[in-house]
Amino acid sequence: MKHVSRHFLSSITVSAALLGLLSTAQCGGSTTTSPSSNTAVASVTLTPASVTVGASGQGTVTLSAAAPAAGATVTLASSNAAVATVPATLNVPSGSSSATFTINAVGPGSASITASMGGSSSQSPVLTVGARAALAAITMASTSVVGGDVLIGTATLSAAAPAGGAVVTLSGSDPVTLPPSVTVLAGSTTATFSAMTRPVGGMTSTTITGSYAGGSVAVVFSVTPPTVATASFGVTGATESETCALSNSGNTLNCTFNGSTSTAPAPIVAWDWTYGVATTVSQTTTGPVLSMPAVNCSLIPAPPLPAAPADQWFTMTVTLRVHDSLGNVSAVATNRIVRLFPDHNCGF
Repeated sequence: MKHVSRHFLSSITVSAALLGLLSTAQCGGSTTTSPSSNTAVASVTLTPASVTVGASGQGTVTLSAAAPAAGATVTLASSNAAVATVPATLNVPSGSSSATFTINAVGPGSASITASMGGSSSQSPVLTVGARAALAAITMASTSVVGGDVLIGTATLSAAAPAGGAVVTLSGSDPVTLPPSVTVLAGSTTATFSAMTRPVGGMTSTTITGSYAGGSVAVVFSVTPPTVATASFGVTGATESETCALSNSGNTLNCTFNGSTSTAPAPIVAWDWTYGVATTVSQTTTGPVLSMPAVNCSLIPAPPLPAAPADQWFTMTVTLRVHDSLGNVSAVATNRIVRLFPDHNCGF
């Protein structure tokens, strides 16, 4: 009996030792997994906190500690999927304590985003989703403008323009000339543009239309005739502006005077021109354009040409005064910088 008892006791001792080793191994395994069990969701933040329908934002999940070797999987949920949607899960890489995800704005309203992991969770601040920007109005700085002047217009959106801006298409009818479009910068709600007008003989109503995102709005304003006569003209040579040249042995001035930009309360019936260097020629036309006028060599001084820097031409003065059918007469418009080239005529 004593022999048997010793053998039995010895077996019990070995078994106890084995159980102790197993217990130690199990405790060691528990220690290696403890960091992951201690990691929790600390916060959820949004950038920005307000977006428009069709836009996207960014969310950031922050953990209380770095993710373990296998990373950390976070479950995401939106409180209102009709307003904003998010991915079902987010992986925080090993060693990182945060990761970002995309939020898609699908409808106007508000929603919060919840991140959950291993029994811990955190909710973001409220995300506000506004309606998609639309073209709300096209307005002009004035309800009327004198023909020939510039009027400033404004395109206004119902909400801030999205990333990349909002391109509003513009169109108008004579007597207005417009740029093809105006861009409302991202985050802004307005943009301005210039409407050019031409002189008119009587009050003319015109419409400017703006179009964006499938919607259009229009504004009507008046272009009125001028209240006083105003002379305005340009000089164009064979190859460049502000230039004339003698031709035909000095009997013709090779250039064109164009007074079509002149304005008056009534139709203009006479354009009074003067031009010359040594002597002055006066001429009245019944139309706004005087082309290739007849002159002679007395128009310019005798040779030689002036000293440098004007060693190739003379400086000619050109003036214009206009008369309209109501008797209105403009002040004299003067251009003193027209270059006149002898061009091997009149002894040069």
